[in-house]
Amino acid sequence: MSTPIRVLLADDHTLVRRGVRLILDGEPDLTVVAEAGDGAEAVAKARETPVDLAVLDVAMPRMTGLQAARELSRRLPGLHILILTMYDNEEYFFEALRAGASGYVLKSVADRDLVEACRAAVRDEPFIYPGAERALVRSYLERLHAGGGLPERPITEREEEILKLVAEGHTSKEIGELLFISAKTVERHRANLLQKLGMRDRLELTRYAIRAGLIEA
Repeated sequence: MSTPIRVLLADDHTLVRRGVRLILDGEPDLTVVAEAGDGAEAVAKARETPVDLAVLDVAMPRMTGLQAARELSRRLPGLHILILTMYDNEEYFFEALRAGASGYVLKSVADRDLVEACRAAVRDEPFIYPGAERALVRSYLERLHAGGGLPERPITEREEEILKLVAEGHTSKEIGELLFISAKTVERHRANLLQKLGMRDRLELTRYAIRAGLIEA
């Protein structure tokens, strides 16, 4: 038998991680070798533990699964990435592809789809949950016919990082320390966010972060 696929599993809910681990460890060709409770921890674990595949939840503290996917794609280009989410959302799907993920699996059907998605990812084959393909292709074709392409990101990656931390209640000083930038730079990014999104205060930014899936309500 060949060596099992080594999986890093990241989700901020312990019970979800436990359930997903039971599914994956029940397969002879898959084994969970590391777990993380947020995106930043997932990046750290992937750098210190040899893994073949990272399975990342979207909404996690400190760093989302999409943010972690972008970071892992930059730091470990050979690592395969799957997004595991409760969000049946076209925008998240395209964002996952941009971030370097090769698959997008809904938690509601993880018991049915996740194992095959893991195997497909390691074979460098894309995986889209059944039922999504037709809607995604139709939406994309409609956008092309209207003269558009893939949906544009409303904010930059750095602004997204700062938005998430602001919404989680961190001060500018704390955000600066987490991102290794000055508090003044944080304030500048925050002002840009308010202007770009047409918002007035942290409460409105927090509501936007919830709608965007950066934090949970």
